[in-house]
Amino acid sequence: MQRNGVKKLTQQSLAAIRLTPSVSSSPDFLHHSRDHRIVCKVLEACKHSSDYRTASAIHTRVFKLGYGTYPSLLATLMSTYLKCDRLGLAYQLLDQVFRSDFNLVILNLVIEHLMKLGEYGFAQKVFRKTPVWDVMTWNLMIRGYVRNARFEEALSLFREMLGSDVEPDKFTFASVMAACARLGPCNHALWMHGLMREKEIELNAILSSALIDLYSKCGRIQTAKDVFNGADHSDVSVWNAMINGLAAHGLPFDAIAVFSKMEGENILPDSITFLGILTACSHSGLVEEGRKYFNLMGSYYSIQPQIEHYGAMVDLFGRAGQLEEAYAIIEVMPMEPDVVIWRALLSACRTYRKPELGEVAIANISRLKSGDYVLLSNIYCSLKRWESAEGVREMMKTKGIRKIRGRSWIELGGVIHRFKAGDRSHPEMEGVYKVLEGLIQRTKLEGFLPETELVLMDISEEEKEGNLNHHSEKLALAYGILKTSPGSEIMISKNLRICHDCHTWIKMVSKLLIRVIVVRDRIRFHRFEGGSCSCEDYW
Repeated sequence: MQRNGVKKLTQQSLAAIRLTPSVSSSPDFLHHSRDHRIVCKVLEACKHSSDYRTASAIHTRVFKLGYGTYPSLLATLMSTYLKCDRLGLAYQLLDQVFRSDFNLVILNLVIEHLMKLGEYGFAQKVFRKTPVWDVMTWNLMIRGYVRNARFEEALSLFREMLGSDVEPDKFTFASVMAACARLGPCNHALWMHGLMREKEIELNAILSSALIDLYSKCGRIQTAKDVFNGADHSDVSVWNAMINGLAAHGLPFDAIAVFSKMEGENILPDSITFLGILTACSHSGLVEEGRKYFNLMGSYYSIQPQIEHYGAMVDLFGRAGQLEEAYAIIEVMPMEPDVVIWRALLSACRTYRKPELGEVAIANISRLKSGDYVLLSNIYCSLKRWESAEGVREMMKTKGIRKIRGRSWIELGGVIHRFKAGDRSHPEMEGVYKVLEGLIQRTKLEGFLPETELVLMDISEEEKEGNLNHHSEKLALAYGILKTSPGSEIMISKNLRICHDCHTWIKMVSKLLIRVIVVRDRIRFHRFEGGSCSCEDYW
């Protein structure tokens, strides 16, 4: 059925092309024609149905009719071949492109379209075959890597650019700072800031916002404040970056103070401003303040709440244990709740052990991921409903869904060291486990008790304790202690939300070793110092 639809659409588009007598003689006509867009749609259909034969037929036809200079069409055709696992045809097309009389502008656009289609690997091949690169070529590659979450590749390519004869511009730095912000290590922020000073890059609103965001996400919130204080405050994006940074660090009153200062300077907030304020309130349990700012959006600033704002309110009520309020928000929303909102409710149901409402959330998530099943299973386990939990796990096995493993990483000496829960693959793992076991014994002597009820499986207490002891953030911390001097600050990043057991344990370690330990998890920052955490045990 699908293949027949593709063929029918292909025939219609080719028929339309044949009926256009001026195409061959006047390629400029194509710029005003809808035909090349139709062909792109046909190729998209070919890609989804793995119909490489139709794509190949279109390939031959479009070059004859002068479509071969359309970057979006070329990129879509390459992507179709790659999706159909026809690498030879993709390379054949690539060679054909470079045999033609193409200028750098068209090749840059091909790279841009490939990146938009997620074909970053093939975009790199086009990049490498391009004989001359200008700053736009570099920028499109770096920005494309960031767009496709290939942050290390973006940073690596930027380093290569610094060794070339092309100077990076403001757009280059904006993209690279976005990549560094996602990677997390602080030395990247310091390096980028130093480079911009060295190359005398003037900080406009975009770069100031990016730098504030970078320092915030690298754990240097005070430095982010310093950048903010020295920046031009005329653009709302600078204020938004600061408010969102403070929200991620669990500093809601600082975020509210920035908002008040913003009002005092007559800068109108936008929807992003309010999302940052609502997030700040959510991370710290400020329910009434969150409600106030949500109402302020429409009543005073005439900003219509978007789905993200409703999601922030569901998260705010859910984290505070007000699940009825959270569900009431979902029921009165003027738009259909998305998967993010249902997952926020599901997460709250796990925390407050509400299986019935959790089942409602699950029923409304159309494409369940591993985390959704795990949350529901954990709700059942926390109530010792082992059969229900086992039923969820069996469903995961049947559908071939695997639980996402916890991963943590730490950067030392410019090298990122990664750890998984229960990992033994690191070359210095013997030393890591020796440090970890020593810390576990010391914390126990100080009264630490593993929270074995968090290991939601029907196994012995000893097995539960062993499971908790080898979480990825504990391994990363042990490695940081092994490799750094006493008293120095340690920063760890984690792909999931930190668990209560690790949170309590790291608080005690920070006190025992007199160290500042910063953990950036999926949700926010935790700064452990002297036995307490900046989140005040609410996250």
